[in-house]
Amino acid sequence: MDPIKNLVASTDPLANEPAELNAEEALARMLTGPRVFSDNNPAAAVVSLEDRRRRKARIAGGLLLGAAAVTAGVLVAANFGPLTTAPAPAVSVTPTEANPSPSVSLTPTPTATPSATPEATPTTAPTQAPTPTMPAAATTAPVVPPVQVPTSQTFTFPDGHLSFTYPVGWSVKTEPGPYATEADKAASTIAKVLDSSGTEVAVIFNGNYGDGTGGLVDRTILDRAVVPGVRATSGELVEFGFSSYQSQYVPYEGPPYEGMPSPQTGPVDGPPTYIMDARLSSELKAGLSSSGTNQVRVPNGIMSAYVQFDATKNPAFATPAAAKSWMGTTQYAQLKSLLLSLSYK
Repeated sequence: MDPIKNLVASTDPLANEPAELNAEEALARMLTGPRVFSDNNPAAAVVSLEDRRRRKARIAGGLLLGAAAVTAGVLVAANFGPLTTAPAPAVSVTPTEANPSPSVSLTPTPTATPSATPEATPTTAPTQAPTPTMPAAATTAPVVPPVQVPTSQTFTFPDGHLSFTYPVGWSVKTEPGPYATEADKAASTIAKVLDSSGTEVAVIFNGNYGDGTGGLVDRTILDRAVVPGVRATSGELVEFGFSSYQSQYVPYEGPPYEGMPSPQTGPVDGPPTYIMDARLSSELKAGLSSSGTNQVRVPNGIMSAYVQFDATKNPAFATPAAAKSWMGTTQYAQLKSLLLSLSYK
């Protein structure tokens, strides 16, 4: 075996690292110089070209392995993650963009330095967003409308033309009314309205008959309203009215008569008279005027309707203030509603 080759083979380049030499120059000296060897110049310093290449390959492999080890360490440390799990980054999407791109906001978290021999690998459980709970559909029982208890009832005269309503609990009794001829007898009817106690509170007449007188009065109107269901044959409106009047002396300007009292003017001594009825608008004037009448001409004859005050009381109310106070009672509202409900067809 070649002595030079044996020397090279027995030398470990990693154990005894030679100084950097020019391989081409060393090979040229070995081939051209004399074949004399001495222990003073160790042959280990001579490295063949092939060994040098192998040594470089080993060094490159070691560097590669070192780099791989460092990379693996970084990856392991990254997989370990922080010891406390940070919440998932919030993603906000702008709905007006055609292709929305999420804007991610990351909260910086402290990075734990992994030890050389970690005792346990922390496992991060995925955070799941709570599932929205839909409210249960409300189950409602069908709404049953309350039973409407009637509060009024209707009375219609025998011929079917005139009618009115009155409260439940009250009653109506009829009797023949006055008439001028036998032909008018059957159609003349008086309807008397009685309240729940049986007291007569209103009178309505319909038939072909009329009478009455009038005089000068000073009228005070306390309440009035148009009766929508009745219109006189003349076309004039019919109104409900609550009023009081004081009778006046009728002026006399003629010569005095023997035995007759001297003419007087002004109010007649005595209490006022209270009237609640339905009459033509022209018959319901405030101040000095005729007492008028509540008889209204309708196609089948005459209609008159009025409230019947207590005949034992004169006046019906002790004072004007008492009359106004009565206007706030249930009875007043019921009687007013009765007169306003008059309807002629």
